[in-house]
Amino acid sequence: MYKTNNFKLLVSACLLGHPVRYDGKSKPLADLSWLKQLQQDGKLVVMCPEVMGGLNTPRAPAEYAEGKVITVQGIDVTEAFEKGADQALALCQAHQVSHALLKANSPSCGNQQIYDGTFSATLIDGEGVTARRLRENGVAVFSELQLNELQQQLNHSD
Repeated sequence: MYKTNNFKLLVSACLLGHPVRYDGKSKPLADLSWLKQLQQDGKLVVMCPEVMGGLNTPRAPAEYAEGKVITVQGIDVTEAFEKGADQALALCQAHQVSHALLKANSPSCGNQQIYDGTFSATLIDGEGVTARRLRENGVAVFSELQLNELQQQLNHSD
């Protein structure tokens, strides 16, 4: 299916149906068949940076604002988000991951937009803590809204 076998893809666990989101639910992709095949081929590295950072499931909703990640109750959880981002990067480095498929709009994983920190469902341009950490370290980051672009890049990876 892909031009090369020399890649691994980091994937947000919630996109594969794991109930790790803040609300204890998942957001599985409508068509998981291609990811399931990659998983069977040993090409996926599955993670949730918020859980890896030590946060419980379920947990309070959090948004990124003014350089911090704050819960709806006003608790600063930036440290846990940073720890999860560090662990996601370590997984990428250990498994030689060059691409990541992360959950759109998340304060961890959003790669183009995130919620604005007012808990009013307002999206702004920006990226989550993990998405930024990975991108700054050479990992190409995509969301579930960019599946075609991701698949094209994987088809042309060397």
